[in-house]
Amino acid sequence: MQVAVFSTKSYDRRFLDAANAAAGQPHALRYLEARLTRDSATLAAGAEAVCAFVNDELDRPALEALASGGTRLVALRSAGFNHVDLAAAASLGLAVARVPAYSPHAVAEHTVALILSLNRKIHRAYARVREGNFALEGLLGFDLRGRTAGIVGAGKIGLAVARIMAGFGCRVLVHDPYPTPELAAIGATVAPLETLLAESDIVSLHCPLTPDTRHLIDHAAIARMKHGVMLINTGRGALVDARALIEGLKTGAIGHLGLDVYEEESDLFFEDLSDQILQDDVFARLLTFPNVLITGHQAFFTAEAMQAIAHTTLENLSSFAATGRPVHAVAPPA
Repeated sequence: MQVAVFSTKSYDRRFLDAANAAAGQPHALRYLEARLTRDSATLAAGAEAVCAFVNDELDRPALEALASGGTRLVALRSAGFNHVDLAAAASLGLAVARVPAYSPHAVAEHTVALILSLNRKIHRAYARVREGNFALEGLLGFDLRGRTAGIVGAGKIGLAVARIMAGFGCRVLVHDPYPTPELAAIGATVAPLETLLAESDIVSLHCPLTPDTRHLIDHAAIARMKHGVMLINTGRGALVDARALIEGLKTGAIGHLGLDVYEEESDLFFEDLSDQILQDDVFARLLTFPNVLITGHQAFFTAEAMQAIAHTTLENLSSFAATGRPVHAVAPPA
């Protein structure tokens, strides 16, 4: 099957080529560095499938252009699909597939890396030592043991984070509409969101982005948290209101902030912009705070996760070629 792969980097080609080779080269993968948008969709003309990433824009105009060019499958190499107009895809006869899980441990471990780095000021200490500054002023942290860690969303990633934090000796609170019995086994307590926000020293977000969770953390939510709380988001950028974060940082309501995602990240992440002036004033303001640590959507980025993403993507492509249905289809809206 002819496949146009958008938003590709060298590492995408490496892992997808390896998965395709392991399967006997059943697909002709055509790599495109461009993001998939309504303007670039014509580049996929003649391809039966496109493979898209998290920052590609699959709105109705883009999907219409893909369908008119012969595309029948949108294979996402991501778990999230909020960037796809599913209703439009269904009306155009386009199947949508995703990678429902790759390595929850990759994201969970990166989450805890942010927690540890912010707490012990590793990022600041690293810069100081390289400049010959060995002073300890301003680097005071706290013991994780005995602190309360609040996990919002107890899917595979949230559950993995809960296990790790419990291993540090934290009291773990979890908010999830469908809590798993495994939470009790690790000593976590299921709690209402209001309780979790009020009692947690660390709040980590791992819930999906839905209309109900969009800007889940806003001015009101920050006001309900402990003063000086540590807030971590490795879930979806729009779970937090970035402007509210700035106000919380300025007043000290937020004592530490770790982000691996950002609501307007599509114009920033996955590209080298080091020789440019950032045009996003909100993001630029966040970077000015010494107690903020931001990574560029790299929590998923381990060899194991990339292998799993490539393998599942190839499974979706091969199943669709053989049966007309991908293995992990995204259902159209009711």
